[in-house]
Amino acid sequence: MSEQVKESIRVLLSEAIDYAGLFPPAGLSMPESVINYATYRNSNYRWMLGRFVCPVNRLDEFTESARDFFPREEGDEWRISALATEDLRQTADSVNEFNEAFSGKARIDSLELKSQSEAEIEAAVAVLPKNLTNYFELPLSESLPETISALAVNRQRAKIRTGGVTSDLFPSTNDVIRFIRTCVAANTPFKATAGLHHPVRCFKPLTYEPESPSGTMHGFLNVFLATGFAREGYRPEMLEQVMEEEFEEVFEFSDNDAIWQKDHVLTVYQIEALRAKGINSFGSCSFEEPIADLQELGIL
Repeated sequence: MSEQVKESIRVLLSEAIDYAGLFPPAGLSMPESVINYATYRNSNYRWMLGRFVCPVNRLDEFTESARDFFPREEGDEWRISALATEDLRQTADSVNEFNEAFSGKARIDSLELKSQSEAEIEAAVAVLPKNLTNYFELPLSESLPETISALAVNRQRAKIRTGGVTSDLFPSTNDVIRFIRTCVAANTPFKATAGLHHPVRCFKPLTYEPESPSGTMHGFLNVFLATGFAREGYRPEMLEQVMEEEFEEVFEFSDNDAIWQKDHVLTVYQIEALRAKGINSFGSCSFEEPIADLQELGIL
């Protein structure tokens, strides 16, 4: 880690990026994704790297590609966030078998799944291993308060899809703010996935193809800081301004705090709380792109 990295940004982005190279728009092969992840684990920015995201139904393929990269001695194990199949009992069996086979070398400690209702959440919780951290992707519908409440009662976590390869897959600013505020009110931690390749809200190509359509993309700094300000009781109108901020120069980071527009401050203590009790991480098919952007902004 560079000595120039300010403490506030280190806390804000520590283990924040779950690597999802298998998924669009990167859509890399399993060997390519595994080699990338192993490389990132040995890089100067390892401190920003979270889990390897892998579907449960591709664990055999993952094992074949990754086993030679696992630590030879126990310790410093690879951490994996697995995407559940529709058969949750089979998912639970696969997770338990993997963790038993690679104990001390690699571990699935996080599971991601979709649920539409309170009943589905409760049924899933009854089946899934108790030692997993589960993130439920929920529809951003009128039932969101009820489903988030069900997560809170069952001590589960939420997941929001923040983008995709077409503009229609990006939720509106108001939908993201509503999700954040609902999670904060229920004291429910969450993660985001897709579309957060860039630190600050921007209009850019949505894929890596030469003729890719462009669209407005949410920035991960916007989302993280909006979550922090939501925890501090900021009004929805102010959170909307944070989410739609496109001028990177108004985001400042020191060893003591993160500042937006000179007057709005999150201390390192508040940032620690927003990471532990607010947004835990975000999935990205690129680890290099967020870093390159942060370097260009002078933040790293």
